[in-house]
Amino acid sequence: MFTPLGSVVYALAAGNAVVFKPSELTPAVGCFLADAFADAVGDQPVFQVVTGDGATGHALCLAGVDKVAFTGSPATGRKVMAACAERLTPMVLELGGKDAMVVDDDADLEAAAEQALWGGMANAGQTCLAVERVYVVDRVYDRFLAELVERASRVRPGADFGPITLPRQLEVIGRHLDDAFARGARALVGGPDAVRPPYVDPVVLVDVPSDARILQEETFGPVLPVVRARDAGHAVELANANPYGLGAAVFAGRRADRIARALRSGMTSINSVLTYAGIPSLPLGGVGESGFGRIHGPTASASSPAPRPSPASASPCPSGCRASTAPASSSRPSARP
Repeated sequence: MFTPLGSVVYALAAGNAVVFKPSELTPAVGCFLADAFADAVGDQPVFQVVTGDGATGHALCLAGVDKVAFTGSPATGRKVMAACAERLTPMVLELGGKDAMVVDDDADLEAAAEQALWGGMANAGQTCLAVERVYVVDRVYDRFLAELVERASRVRPGADFGPITLPRQLEVIGRHLDDAFARGARALVGGPDAVRPPYVDPVVLVDVPSDARILQEETFGPVLPVVRARDAGHAVELANANPYGLGAAVFAGRRADRIARALRSGMTSINSVLTYAGIPSLPLGGVGESGFGRIHGPTASASSPAPRPSPASASPCPSGCRASTAPASSSRPSARP
């Protein structure tokens, strides 16, 4: 529910009606939210849910709504953008991520390893803000890797995290692993047989070439490639050599702020992962292939469509003015396909 509420709540708070189309794989989430809202404020039916597949989302984009917020893949995001362009409907796109973590030579390595493991493998890595790449400064690379491998070796699918939700995502994870091993990568945890539908075993990779798919494309699984960098500047350079730019994390001491500001990402946590997602007042969104626009925070409400005027006003009409009427509904809906 975290993902849709990031758009729904702020649009409602700005005085808009909202139509929400949940993923066709999780329609019950949308129905639950609509029922809960109706139970709380049944006399204000300003939050509605429609279910369906991509065709339903396309129709919603063309339905004359004032704004569209979409969360999904870059490929589908482009289709939504094309549909919205027909009516010049403004939109927010929160697309995929390939989030990087940078570990400098004065980082707390135990904390960094613990957070890399949680950020990369919680929910079996099925989080758009998951840590998918780790760049570690050479001076502390081996020590960080030892900490990470010791922890990752104890993680068990089915006990510590669940299955992969989408069957086709198992194929993506398998292709990424096959490509990495074919290019000379080595697994310190897991291996080529890590994909065991519907689960994927934890995998920690080293010696991964920079152009490998597992470092360039969204994997969305419990796989952590760890890359050695000469220094912090080199780590930033490697992290930024990717078309995505959603979130990032930095574990460092004296240079933490400087490294964070140098990373090409929408948000960056310092000495933690995903912290920004848990602070409702902070804007959340990406750059590049990760989309544009922001949800959460005052920016989200301020950029929502302005409600239409209500039919009646308590203010007296100045001399010479003419009264106007408005539709019975106070606002046109914004949509979230």
